[in-house]
Amino acid sequence: MSLSSLDWIIIAVFFVVSLIVGLLVSRRAGTSSSEFFLSGRSMPWWLLGVSMVATTFAIDTPNLVTGIVRQNGVAGNWVWWAFLLTGMLTVFVYARLWRRSKVSTDLEFYELRYSGKSAAFLRGFRAIYLGVFFNVMIMANVCLAAIKLGGVVLGLSPVETLLIASAITVVYSSLGGLRGVLITDFIQFGIAMIGSIWATSLIVGMPEVGGLDGLLTHPNVVGKLNLLPDFSNSTMVVSVFIVPLAVQWWSVWYPGAEPGGGGYIAQRMLSAKNERHAIGATFFFNLAHYGLRPWPWILMGLASLIVYPNLESLQAAFPALDQNFIQDDLAYPAMLAFLPAGILGLVVASLVAAFMSTISTHLNWGSSYVVNDVYKRFIKPEASERELVNVGRISTVVLMVLAGTVALFLESAMQSFNILLSIGAGTGLIFILRWFWWRVNAATEISGMIVSFVVALFFEFGYERFGFEPIAGHVQLIASVAVTTVLWLAVTFLTPPSSPEVLEKFYLAIRPVGPGWEEVRRSLTSKDIPFPEPVAGESITRGIASFVVGSFSVYFFLFGVGYVIYGNLAIGGGLLVLSAGGIIYLLNRVIRN
Repeated sequence: MSLSSLDWIIIAVFFVVSLIVGLLVSRRAGTSSSEFFLSGRSMPWWLLGVSMVATTFAIDTPNLVTGIVRQNGVAGNWVWWAFLLTGMLTVFVYARLWRRSKVSTDLEFYELRYSGKSAAFLRGFRAIYLGVFFNVMIMANVCLAAIKLGGVVLGLSPVETLLIASAITVVYSSLGGLRGVLITDFIQFGIAMIGSIWATSLIVGMPEVGGLDGLLTHPNVVGKLNLLPDFSNSTMVVSVFIVPLAVQWWSVWYPGAEPGGGGYIAQRMLSAKNERHAIGATFFFNLAHYGLRPWPWILMGLASLIVYPNLESLQAAFPALDQNFIQDDLAYPAMLAFLPAGILGLVVASLVAAFMSTISTHLNWGSSYVVNDVYKRFIKPEASERELVNVGRISTVVLMVLAGTVALFLESAMQSFNILLSIGAGTGLIFILRWFWWRVNAATEISGMIVSFVVALFFEFGYERFGFEPIAGHVQLIASVAVTTVLWLAVTFLTPPSSPEVLEKFYLAIRPVGPGWEEVRRSLTSKDIPFPEPVAGESITRGIASFVVGSFSVYFFLFGVGYVIYGNLAIGGGLLVLSAGGIIYLLNRVIRN
């Protein structure tokens, strides 16, 4: 496949616009590290919310969803739809607390919440572990999708694709800081959604697919349409539905869906104007991410089953492509081969936009850890603001080089998705409880992190060498969560809590509610130190109630759109009405108050 001159002009214009944005805000971004990484804590909810959605709309996301649909049908998406519960808990319980903390990064939180050298070690180690290792793995997965797109659509080698795709992204990310990222995210999200919807409508309308009616009645597709898994297939029900909803969402640390909030989601909340804007941003993000965006990718995945029913057909269509890249997730870029000139350029630009929005966020987020939690904290505390910004710009380039190198050794989007899930298994409950239980300490997090990593390595590379039979992925997840949770709980009770001074300072600053801080409240009372009353209307009960209403509202929206597409207007319309009612209630009674 080759792009026309019109296609290249569209792509070039998009690159130029992104570069101009970075240049326009570069002077302001360079004034301080707070401006470079948090945009002066002055961002509105709508810009932050769109940025979160744009970041999670990575170039690899359509590939991942397409691969899931081809292998396990629409219902297979519960492996990531379940993370909505994590997001809603962040919206209605943790967003206020994060904004209230006034830290510069979510890792700075460790020395606000914990005490002693272990807290400092945890902050520095997690900065490298998450900001470099984990972050590079995530970006490598995004780069892998770019490699597949470049190979299928443009006929480029992996190295050529990475050089072209990353150059502009690194330039505007290093110049414009978070403000530049947020503004370009807003533009890129619009282009990405237009391209995604337009491409899907054209592909579904192809004679080979037969329109929506032909798609939904094709023998290759009919068995893949259910929104819930086939409950007669116990293995699939457990692996893609029960385990994600019962265990995975609260127990696994995964970027963008961290239990208790964290990572670049926390960065966006910390840069909000106030607590209300932090809540509004995360609510909009979860509504758009789970309820609005998946259906174009799902329909493309279903259509690909007609055109490329198996991996052999994909291999035959692209014989020059490395066989290691011939996986089900290749079907999405493969379907783009059927788009006409001009439209193809827009869609490629939309996927480039998806790539750039995700990579730019992860570069800025990762470099914020390197600067704030490593360089400034441990290497040169007296560094000037200009020096910190320069270190951030240098680390941005280094992270991109590392990610591109790792991408050359990956094969599929699902491969790295599973690796990241397994590494974080069992640690999620720590991130939930640390805000509401005074007894959680730095040793808790260190032990959970180490044990989950060791268990993940055992299942990924070692257990079969000891004579064990192959173990299903969902069984591995449950075992990892169980082992990790038992051990970090034991460590928690065997080690001393954080110092009373740190716990009291944390409580006075954050004002957490619930019985988990009763010990600290008694200590403050005994010292005649007045402590603030809970914010009016803020309670665990109300937070959980809002979490339940919000989760059902988004799921109703997701399924309502699905049933409308499937032609069942009565059920679809009913679900959309219920969704609207829940959203209106939350906006009026919770978010705006």
